[in-house]
Amino acid sequence: MRARPVSPSLLVEELADLIADRPRDAWVRVAVDGAPAAGPGRLADDLVEPLRLRGREVLRVPAAGFLRPASLRLEFGRTDPDVFHDEWLDVGGLVREVLGPLEPGRTGRVLPSLWDSERDRATRADYVTLKPGGVVLVDGALLLGRGLPFDMTVHLSMSAAALARRTPQEERWTLPAYERYEHESVPLRAADVAVRVEDPRHPAIISL
Repeated sequence: MRARPVSPSLLVEELADLIADRPRDAWVRVAVDGAPAAGPGRLADDLVEPLRLRGREVLRVPAAGFLRPASLRLEFGRTDPDVFHDEWLDVGGLVREVLGPLEPGRTGRVLPSLWDSERDRATRADYVTLKPGGVVLVDGALLLGRGLPFDMTVHLSMSAAALARRTPQEERWTLPAYERYEHESVPLRAADVAVRVEDPRHPAIISL
C-alpha cells in the first residue's frame, strides 16, 4: 500500500476532476464513505462548489436522512454495534428515492431526505429533479459492501487507533461496527478512491 500525501484543497480538486470527467449525458452517483470522525460530510460539502464550477449540477444527500425509524433501529437497544452495522441505514429507501431514479432512462426525480432521526418522523422534504449530468453526493458511514448502485465511491480511512481517539466517548460503542466493516467490506479495496485521514489536515491518497 502506497500513500501520496496531498493538501485538503488538492484532494478536493482531484476528486472534482474525477467526478466531472464522467460522461455529461448521465447522472453521477457518488458515495463519500467514512466514519463521522473522518469527516465525509465535510468533504462532500467541499466538493459542491468545485463541481458547479466545472459545469455540474450538484445535490447533497446525507445518508443520515435515510436512517430507519427508531422502533427498528433501537429494537435491541441503543448501543448494539451489529444492529448499527446491519440495520440503521434504510438501504431500500436510499435506492428507491435517490439512487434508482438516477439510473439511465429514469426520471432524475430525487428525494434529498426521508426520515428525521432526531425527531423520529418523516422529513417531508420536497422532491428535486436533477438534469442528466447532475451529481448526487451521498455522504455517510458503512455505505460500501451493500450493493448500492453508486457510479463512484470515495472511502475516508482511519486506523483503529486514530478512529478511537477521534470518536466522542458517547459514540465509542460504534467502534466494533467499524472494525467489522473493515474486515467484511474491506472498503480500502472496494472504493474507487481511498484516502487516509489520520489527520484531516494531512490526507493521503492510497494506492494498493
